Amino acid sequence: MRKVTLFIAVSLDGYIADRNGDVNWLNGQEENGDNFGSYSEFISGIDTVIMGWNTYHQVVTELSPDEWVYPEQKSYVITHREIPSTEAIVFTAENPCALVRSLKKEEGDGIWICGGADIIQQLMKEDLIDRWHISVIPTLLGSGIRLFGELAAERKLQLIKTQSYNGITDLIYERRK
Repeated sequence: MRKVTLFIAVSLDGYIADRNGDVNWLNGQEENGDNFGSYSEFISGIDTVIMGWNTYHQVVTELSPDEWVYPEQKSYVITHREIPSTEAIVFTAENPCALVRSLKKEEGDGIWICGGADIIQQLMKEDLIDRWHISVIPTLLGSGIRLFGELAAERKLQLIKTQSYNGITDLIYERRK
């Protein structure tokens, strides 16, 4: 069965966006340093990307307005907006948990949960994330959009890898067996 990975950056105090929803703080400690560390290796094993409308909108209006950043992957954008899908991007109002369950049964490579917080929290509640790849950015935001909400039950994880580059620390966990 395909593996579902949450690959996301978080501030040291646990936020994925600041109080205005901005992510312009997603840099390491050196202005011109490497901010992508393990991304190239990660994305090479991914053929499906899932994100919410806010994440999609931020990608196409701020982060990469001139070209779609995931041309090699099929992307699913969870939204209630009526937007025609393309070959590369499927806009759907499907429940994220139902979508992930369906995609996990199909043949293919890894499934990346790209954001946002609401989708992540729904998948966490249903225990549908297999791997957590958290890149901790050396920034304290003080407030904003939290990565994790409340859970009905604890999740025990096993640290499988760490790495550090430009002050950013990647923490990679899987479920404890």
